[in-house]
Amino acid sequence: MARRTISIEERIATQEQEVLKAKKKYDAENSKLKELYRKRDEGRKKELLEAIDGSSRSYEEILAFIHSDADKKE
Repeated sequence: MARRTISIEERIATQEQEVLKAKKKYDAENSKLKELYRKRDEGRKKELLEAIDGSSRSYEEILAFIHSDADKKE
């Protein structure tokens, strides 16, 4: 029984196809992840706006608080 030797060019072509399939899967999964991040951020923004809306603090007080917290991190 003779074994057929696979040329390096055939192996390269096969590997290129495998990489292409993996990249397509990666891109699809990455797109799903980005969509989940977008939905999470959208929910957080809505929650934040509702909290601000229900707060007794003024717009200026809330902004001052946010900016003072950012100043502490620097």
